[in-house]
Amino acid sequence: MPQKSVPPRRAAMLAELSVVSRRYMAAYALFNQAVADRLRLHPTDLQCLNLLSLEAAPVTTGRIAELTGLTTGSATRLVDRLERAGYVTRARDTVDRRRVLVATVPDRMAEFGAFWEQLNRGWAAMFESYGDDEVALLIAHMRRTVELSAAQVAGLREGGGGST
Repeated sequence: MPQKSVPPRRAAMLAELSVVSRRYMAAYALFNQAVADRLRLHPTDLQCLNLLSLEAAPVTTGRIAELTGLTTGSATRLVDRLERAGYVTRARDTVDRRRVLVATVPDRMAEFGAFWEQLNRGWAAMFESYGDDEVALLIAHMRRTVELSAAQVAGLREGGGGST
């Protein structure tokens, strides 16, 4: 089957996007590592706290596994580390005593939030410089990225190549 011809400008833009996106992902991973180091956390633990701060109520370790893409065993070890660091507590569910819920510690999460607020000032200023259409594009891109990343993580965890 003949390949579709890509206009030279589009090909150049897609090539640049490939390079820039790799730099973007590396920059974010290095930023995440620096923040985690500053807070004396593992980078995955840092992002788990971020995700837990978005949850409306305490969650099970199984839910943490879903949120992070980790196995339940790895999620349990992650919760162990967060509990030792004072960020979360475990408690039996009052409705179903078989379930153990993981809850964030409000004082520690307030510290965590204040630290993120400080870091977010630069990001907020950058995002405010964009027009509404650009912000809408960024939102759509980030939502699609989250979905694609989750699918690729699942594929990688299942032993595949992670591509969809």
